Amino acid sequence: MPASLSLQGITVTRTDWLKEGVACDLYLEGGDPASYDGLIAQIMADQPYDAVVQAVELRRKKLLISDMDSTMITVECIDELADFVGKKAEVSIITERAMNGELDFPSALRERVALLKGLPEEVLEECYNERVKMMSGAKKLVQAMVKAGAHCVLVSGGFTFFTSRVASELGFHEDYANTLTIKHGVLTGTVGEPILGKEAKLATLQACCAKLAISVGEVLAVGDGANDLPMLMAAGLGVAYHAKPVVRAQANARINVCDLSALLYVQGYRG
Repeated sequence: MPASLSLQGITVTRTDWLKEGVACDLYLEGGDPASYDGLIAQIMADQPYDAVVQAVELRRKKLLISDMDSTMITVECIDELADFVGKKAEVSIITERAMNGELDFPSALRERVALLKGLPEEVLEECYNERVKMMSGAKKLVQAMVKAGAHCVLVSGGFTFFTSRVASELGFHEDYANTLTIKHGVLTGTVGEPILGKEAKLATLQACCAKLAISVGEVLAVGDGANDLPMLMAAGLGVAYHAKPVVRAQANARINVCDLSALLYVQGYRG
């Protein structure tokens, strides 16, 4: 990589291994800093590595705000719930299109929840216990940031039943999501209004910054779907994590290969 960078007038002034053979900082000077991200992305396009380009200032973040489904956990909870009523394939198609930004998120959520009407309430617990798995590196990321004094918030277009449990298991301070309506022990097929979507995720980020008296530059935001984009774009470091193409194309950082622990190295934590 250094030889390729030098052709663009960029010099690697220092290297610092944060974990030998796993994560390394390269300090760059020269050329046009605005071109660094695109240039390095081209150089590493066919390599099994991730690279994040950022300024040294405000590198260590004070707020982590993250999506849940397919980010902090390995599944989409609504798709797994739909499997219990034999409609996973139908719901998964809608989920995929919504996460790609092809559908209006609130409308898509209402449509999917309607297909769950009549599902017994106890299936929620069964789904969590049997289907929900934490993403590799998730607990390490959250617990290390909490230990360092950062505030961690889970914000999801999914459901509070799941976010409350995931937040507790991983160590988040707060969680925000939508609420499934339940009557007489079964799902009614409706979701509480207003629906928490992309605007609410951004608003949560802004509210947390105000509460903590920090700037958006001190925020690490992580997500994979189109409804995460506003908060990713607003954060000092917005990371598209194994994300949909529309998100990867717009976010200012991407993790396509590594697990969530990479976001500790990105902030200068040592392994």
